[in-house]
Amino acid sequence: MTQAAPPASLRVRSEAEAARLPALLAQARYLAGSVLLGQHGRRRAGLGDDFWQYRPVQEGDQRHQIDWRRSGRSDTEFVREREWQIAQTVMMWVDGASSMLFSSDRNLPQKADRAQLLALAAAILLDRGGERVGLTGHALPPRRGAAQIARLAGMLAGAESQADYGAPDARGLPAQSHALFVSDFLGDFDEVHAALTGAADRGVRGVLMQVLDPAEEAFPYRGRAIFDSIGGTLTHETLKADDLRDRYLSRLAGRKDALRRLCAATGWQYYCHHTDAPAQVALLWLYSALGQGR
Repeated sequence: MTQAAPPASLRVRSEAEAARLPALLAQARYLAGSVLLGQHGRRRAGLGDDFWQYRPVQEGDQRHQIDWRRSGRSDTEFVREREWQIAQTVMMWVDGASSMLFSSDRNLPQKADRAQLLALAAAILLDRGGERVGLTGHALPPRRGAAQIARLAGMLAGAESQADYGAPDARGLPAQSHALFVSDFLGDFDEVHAALTGAADRGVRGVLMQVLDPAEEAFPYRGRAIFDSIGGTLTHETLKADDLRDRYLSRLAGRKDALRRLCAATGWQYYCHHTDAPAQVALLWLYSALGQGR
């Protein structure tokens, strides 16, 4: 049986997490608001009552679909389309393992901070578009609304794992839904493979976003170096870090290529984001990717 944490220590940790929550939520809302969407991200023709657009008649259209009043104003017959109103579900998994706490520079965010920010900002945009969002692993069932966004922010801000590297949790994914997995994906590849193939078997499609620190791409280390995992369980000392550079970069390139091929095989999309790049660029790509095929 584990001993309960001292009240003073528990209070300090609780206050620290409570302080993070408003900041994360405010940053995510600001980021979502800074993304200028040319049109409603989820609009497409389908079932619904709201008018969307007129379009010229196409082969296969029925005569009862033609809007005769609009067609009477030109030499072309037009069909009146309505907006698709069936809400979709997007389930998220954001890695909370120790490796995500890495930052090579005090002016750069930790990988975990950027991952949480992008996931929450995407959730805000999805919610505004009428989607349901939730967390995998039965942690947070999919819902809509401000209360759901607040719950999501709280769970993301407090998500931590003692493991060095995280593994995607694909439990609780509704069939035919969409998903977003955000991590550095530097851990066991077999676990990532199992999660995506299992999701694909249920008709789940989604986005795998890899978040890396720029130092993890460049390997700028020289001479004597000691490499410790953030969790403290792995360590490696070398007198010639230069000699490791080519082998490291080759393995990283191999991992990224394996992730791309896995996504292609399972109908997912892959994107690599670096913490020194603008978050707005990644969010625009992410929101567009989640909207494809819907």
